Amino acid sequence: MRISVFVDGANFFFMQKQALGWFADPKLLLDYISKTGEIKDAFYYIGEDTPPEARHQAFINSLPRMGFSVVTKKIKTIYDQNSGIKKKKANLDIEIVLDMFNTIDHYDKAILVSGDGDFERALTLLRARGKEILVIATSSFLAHELRQIVGRHYIDLADIEDEIKKK
Repeated sequence: MRISVFVDGANFFFMQKQALGWFADPKLLLDYISKTGEIKDAFYYIGEDTPPEARHQAFINSLPRMGFSVVTKKIKTIYDQNSGIKKKKANLDIEIVLDMFNTIDHYDKAILVSGDGDFERALTLLRARGKEILVIATSSFLAHELRQIVGRHYIDLADIEDEIKKK
């Protein structure tokens, strides 16, 4: 089984910070996934500050050593005039979907580490093209739309804590 892994870095981070209370080691996550087949590609999508914080940049720099191809996008600050709230955002959804389809001939199974409902259509189309799909997320961050289409092809991060928790 040839596998490609697509990690939505922002979604993955907030799942850990807000839902789990512990952090996963991305390398251990890849090790866990590799038990089910040969990882052909592993992509990690992450926003990048300008200038970058040293700790954040060190994490980004470590991802290739863990086995990831890193896709970055500059973080933008968005100001909502109605609420007065500033949000930082580097939406990488389109890059994830483009890579899913541009590398479609390289894998039999696509693993998405994200619970974002925006990926519903992409996963539906991958399945229609004969690809197996799997979503890894937390139950509180898994959009209803994704849960509906993945069925039993879902792993809750909480269920694999012993294998992927950062030491």
